[in-house]
Amino acid sequence: MTDCIVIIPTYNEKENIEAIIRKVFSLDIDFDILIVEDNSPDGTAAIVKNLQKEFDQLHILERKGKLGLGTAYIDGFKWCLERHYNYVFEMDADFSHNPEDLIRLHDACANKGGDLAIGSRYVSGVNVVNWPMGRVLMSYFASKYVRFVTGMKVHDATAGFICYTRKVLETIELNKIRFIGYAFQIEMKFTTWKYGFNIIEVPIIFTDRTEGTSKMSGGIFNEAVWGVVKMKLRSYFRKYKRA
Repeated sequence: MTDCIVIIPTYNEKENIEAIIRKVFSLDIDFDILIVEDNSPDGTAAIVKNLQKEFDQLHILERKGKLGLGTAYIDGFKWCLERHYNYVFEMDADFSHNPEDLIRLHDACANKGGDLAIGSRYVSGVNVVNWPMGRVLMSYFASKYVRFVTGMKVHDATAGFICYTRKVLETIELNKIRFIGYAFQIEMKFTTWKYGFNIIEVPIIFTDRTEGTSKMSGGIFNEAVWGVVKMKLRSYFRKYKRA
């Protein structure tokens, strides 16, 4: 048994899902994988279930439809907390996150004192490959905006390649996380920071997907822009005290 699990949310990822699963299971550290599957019409779930015959460490949590990235991770976190995992990772299915970097995120938490490790695109310059310049600038300045509004010293507040320790997920009251889209990632980091946990940013190179279709939209960015202000205002009326 392993105490590490990688949560991968999926919706129409048939082109990538088998390859990403096999890659994670080939790493030097043993990881379990939880696929949070939102009833993809392209047959993603069937591919995962077929692979479960080969891999005992592969799990699937099926949901009734496309309910949002944030709720996918919240459901995944709760599933993991009911079990024995001490390190819970977020990762995309499309290889924009290099699975090899899971080992570096694990090291940051297991050996270097991190409570939350972020695979950061911007902690050492701008490390993004194959994105249009407009999207790079939007993402980069979104993180700058979050730093300005919240005071949180994180360079890549919107990152989705992450390792949480169990104690963070047990502490931050997952049912109080409000956002379900792009701002979810910001709110999780902000709440972790407000509780005083140690956050480490690990530099990574982000490479845009080559297979499948991006789920990003303008509405997701709008949620982040206005959501950050609301989140900051709400924080004044909430106590962040560890048990």
